[in-house]
Amino acid sequence: MASFRDLLTQTKAKITEVTTEQGNQLIDDGAVLLDVREPEEYGQGAIPDSLHVSRGQLESNVENRIPDKATKLVVMCAGGVRSAFAAKTLAELGYTDVVSMGGGFNKWKDEGRLWVVPTTLSAEQRNRYQRHILIPEVGEVGQLKLLDAKVLCLGAGGLGSPASLYLAAAGIGTLGIVDMDVVDASNLQRQILHNVDRIGDRKVDSAKKTLTALNPDISVVTHDVRLDASNIVDIISGYDIVVDGTDNFPVRYMLNDASVKLGIPVVHGSIFRFEGQVTVFDPRTGPTYRDMLPEPPPPELAPSCAEAGVLGVLPGIVGSIQALEAIKLILGHGQTLVGRLLAFDAAEMEFNEFRLNVDPKNQVTYENRDRIEITELDGLCAGVLSG
Repeated sequence: MASFRDLLTQTKAKITEVTTEQGNQLIDDGAVLLDVREPEEYGQGAIPDSLHVSRGQLESNVENRIPDKATKLVVMCAGGVRSAFAAKTLAELGYTDVVSMGGGFNKWKDEGRLWVVPTTLSAEQRNRYQRHILIPEVGEVGQLKLLDAKVLCLGAGGLGSPASLYLAAAGIGTLGIVDMDVVDASNLQRQILHNVDRIGDRKVDSAKKTLTALNPDISVVTHDVRLDASNIVDIISGYDIVVDGTDNFPVRYMLNDASVKLGIPVVHGSIFRFEGQVTVFDPRTGPTYRDMLPEPPPPELAPSCAEAGVLGVLPGIVGSIQALEAIKLILGHGQTLVGRLLAFDAAEMEFNEFRLNVDPKNQVTYENRDRIEITELDGLCAGVLSG
């Protein structure tokens, strides 16, 4: 019966083994460094930009993490033993350009080569976000991006409720909530952040209770204020993305101008009876709210939900799409709704898409950001560029 040493010798005879110097050169030339150590080893130190798949999960996970089997791979463990067996396994799985780095991470570190202590998920976080981690386009790296992100929800109402719930569940590290209202019984038909026991409570307080109960891993920052020209820039500047659940035109135009000035993407949503709309305004790469709607319609043509009504489940659909778009922006994956307006008709169960273009007459642009002045807007909301 063969001993472990015999098996290792036989395995190394079937693979290509390189030195740390040769491995470093291959990595510099574009090869992927695959670290097959255990999570606790990886968490104590790793080579920058390495891809981590522990040896015990290699067979089940590597094809999701590295779908192209022609990828040039340098496999590494602590000392070069597990990486040798991993290289053999990868060849048997069909990977055609694989080498094992002799000496592994220990020799790499002893030689004074670059390494870092990576930010990693705790055991509790790996369990909580397991379904995300299993998605190749998310993985642990993507989940860390979500945990590092800061998203502001304008409104803890119909749209803000589902959006913030799914963002909290997804692990958005810092979630801001802006709302200056109190919970009313009439809210409960659609505003699922709140409940009967919280009628009369401040909405931001109710929202924080719900969100932290759902995911204590995140930080919920409350802004119990009325957004105005004096505070909007200071509030939104602390966030990466704004999810807009507002329901009036003056605030939308003011938000547009502040977000354009700061270069912050806004995930816009609106609802009316059976109809909803979602788009993403990224002032750095696409059209903005003023490109879509240069001037607000007359009040009689744009009644609020309090005046016209809204089907309770509709904001759940629209707000969930807003959360999805925010997550895609953070992950940098998929085709976002930048330059695209998604319209939903719940009565007919139809989605329609419309292209949004930059209006050449619009002067409130990211290129003109230094000239933008934020003002309280009434009427037609004009005149926001300084001379």
